[in-house]
Amino acid sequence: MIKFAIYGKGGIGKSTLSSNLSAAMAARGLTVMQIGCDPKADSTSLLRPKEEMTTVLDLVRSGKPFTLQDMVKESSAGVLCVEAGGPVPGLGCAGRGIINALESLEAKGAYEVYKPDVVIYDVLGDVVCGGFTMPMRKGYADKVYIVTSGEKMSIYAAANIAMAVENFKKRDYAKLGGIILNCRGVEDEEKRAQELACDFDTEVITVVPRDNIFEKAEAAGKTVVELYPDSEVTKILLGAADRIMTQFK
Repeated sequence: MIKFAIYGKGGIGKSTLSSNLSAAMAARGLTVMQIGCDPKADSTSLLRPKEEMTTVLDLVRSGKPFTLQDMVKESSAGVLCVEAGGPVPGLGCAGRGIINALESLEAKGAYEVYKPDVVIYDVLGDVVCGGFTMPMRKGYADKVYIVTSGEKMSIYAAANIAMAVENFKKRDYAKLGGIILNCRGVEDEEKRAQELACDFDTEVITVVPRDNIFEKAEAAGKTVVELYPDSEVTKILLGAADRIMTQFK
């Protein structure tokens, strides 16, 4: 079972990329589970646009018994979707939702029942502490991929996440797998991403172009991989999925 986490600054497109990578890997014949670890619970919205996901934290908070099937829903692309959820805005710790989700999935034997080939954790990276580092811990993700653009604040957030991964090395946590550049059209964008990768002795594993095909797919409630299977962007996403898979061989 291949397990990796995708981190990045809020709004950088990590959930869109996570969903497209999930769809790309599913298109390769793999069983994929995507676990949304953002309190907004919108990680899998492109995979299951017509059905609001009940979050694990909501199930726990209800105090009622719940099943594995209440937590895990399958998308039309064949991706197994989970949303951790978060607290009522302004109250509680958002990281608690992540911890509850991962512990509940384990307790109910999700990995034994569904036998996923790939598990993708989609994690908000503005805050790198507490529950937000849970997917990095031993037994969860084996690698971390950081989504960034060439914008200053995005690079800054990406560097903070990379430093967190670096600081956890001695604890046998997840290793840094690479940088995913999600282009925004700023000057010297690829150069800045390459410099960031060099600073942390890693690589830019793929460059996703700025393209309105993402907006069109989002408006249709689909991933680009599903809606535009023959597009150049889909070829890039499939290539990124393949490259990630080779890192685990």
